[in-house]
Amino acid sequence: MTPQNTMDEAGHGLRTPLEGVAAHPIQPGEPIAAPLHLISPTVPRDWVDYNGHMSESCYLLVFGDQSDAFFRLIGIDDATRAGGHSLFTVQTMMFNLAEAHLGDRLDLSLQLLDADEKRLHIFHAMHNAETGALLATGEQMLVHVDMAAGRSVPMSLDLHARVQAVLAAHAHLPRPAQAGRNIAIQRKPA
Repeated sequence: MTPQNTMDEAGHGLRTPLEGVAAHPIQPGEPIAAPLHLISPTVPRDWVDYNGHMSESCYLLVFGDQSDAFFRLIGIDDATRAGGHSLFTVQTMMFNLAEAHLGDRLDLSLQLLDADEKRLHIFHAMHNAETGALLATGEQMLVHVDMAAGRSVPMSLDLHARVQAVLAAHAHLPRPAQAGRNIAIQRKPA
């Protein structure tokens, strides 16, 4: 279940979205990578903007695809949503640190920074797979939602247990430098 983005002969993206892909949740005692490496897309022509590099909206698209892969790892898929529950993004913070270009293969990682019975705090890092250069980071706060009620609710016990297993596997990882920062113009003292 590793979705990949490839390009056709013209350099256009052939996305393989995860809609319709069933979850294959981690099982108790199964080793969990720290951090997780769930997708490794290649930048197609459709993602390249007028400046000759990957458009800012596509960074979010890629992080969203990785979130979808993570959801399947913890047991959330179309069947879960049909049952009336899902994870909604309530906050996103991105840092664009370097450019990605047409044909670059991207290496993504996901770290679960924190979680409770209703919320997950995840952190994405995007590297150039060939050079190792850090290109971008994305941080998201996700909330477990009862879609019929239109409000946040605690996760099921099974889902919460899988989330806690990932959190435990990631507990030893250092906190990324960009995590928890806000947007502000930094002024030098007069």
